[in-house]
Amino acid sequence: MPEMTSGAAGTGKPTRPLGRLRLGVNIDHVATIRNARGGGHPDPLRAARVAEAAGADGITAHLREDRRHITDADIEALVSTISLPLNFEMAATDEMQAIALRHRPHAVCIVPEKREERTTEGGLEVAADENRLAHFIAPLREAGCRVSIFIAADRRQIEAAARIGAPVIELHTGAYCDAHADGRLAERDAELARLRDMAAYAHSLGLEVHAGHGLTYDTVSPVAAFPEVMELNIGHFLVGEAIFSGLDSAIRRMREVMDRARREAFGEGAA
Repeated sequence: MPEMTSGAAGTGKPTRPLGRLRLGVNIDHVATIRNARGGGHPDPLRAARVAEAAGADGITAHLREDRRHITDADIEALVSTISLPLNFEMAATDEMQAIALRHRPHAVCIVPEKREERTTEGGLEVAADENRLAHFIAPLREAGCRVSIFIAADRRQIEAAARIGAPVIELHTGAYCDAHADGRLAERDAELARLRDMAAYAHSLGLEVHAGHGLTYDTVSPVAAFPEVMELNIGHFLVGEAIFSGLDSAIRRMREVMDRARREAFGEGAA
C-alpha cells in the first residue's frame, strides 16, 4: 500500500493527534459463532474480558431487532460485569431506545439496520430524518449516554449529525476497505482522502470523530494516522483472526499496528 499522508483537510501536513487513539472491540460475531450451534460457547462475555486484558479500551455490541448474534441476556451480562465502557450499537427504534434507557451504557451508537442485510450497509441517513432523530437521541443524552451516529464520510450527513445534537460521529470505513481488498487502488485512495477530509471537517464542527467497519491489519494504519480520529471500532476481522492466532493475540497485534501508525505520523508518545 503506498504511503498516504494525514493532516488537516487539503494540506497533507501532519498535525498533533487530539488524544490517545482508543480501540473498541466488537464482540458480535463471537455470539454469531455461539448461536450457530446453540448453547453457551463461545461466550461473548469471556471475549470481552480477553479484549480488556489485550489492551482494548471499550467493548461494542449490536443488539439487532432479530437478535441474530448479541442477545438481551448478553447485554445484561456486559452491563453488569465488564469494567470497560460498553458501546451499545442500536437501530433508532422505540424498543432499542427503551433497552438503552434501562441499561444506560456508557455509549450508544445509532446505526442503520435492515433485517435482510448480512452486516451494516452504509451509514445512517440523518439529513432526511433530522427531526425524528433529534427527538430520539435527546433522552439518551439526558440519561448520560455518549451518543454517536454511524454515517458515511459525507458533508451533508456530518452537518445533519451536528444539527441534531449528536456529540460523536463514527465514519463508515467500509467503502475504503472494500476497494483495498478488491485491488481498486485509485478508488481506495479516493475513499481514504474523503475519510481524511471529512474527519477534519467534522472536528471543525465540534464533533468527536470515530471510525470503523471492515478495518484490518492492512487498512487500519492510514485511518489511525488521522489526527482527528479518537476511536476505532473493529470486530469481525479480529474474531476471524482469532481462529488462527487467538483473540488475545489478534487484539494485541491490532493495538500495536494502530499505535505504530500514530507514532510514525506524529512522533514518539503520540499513541
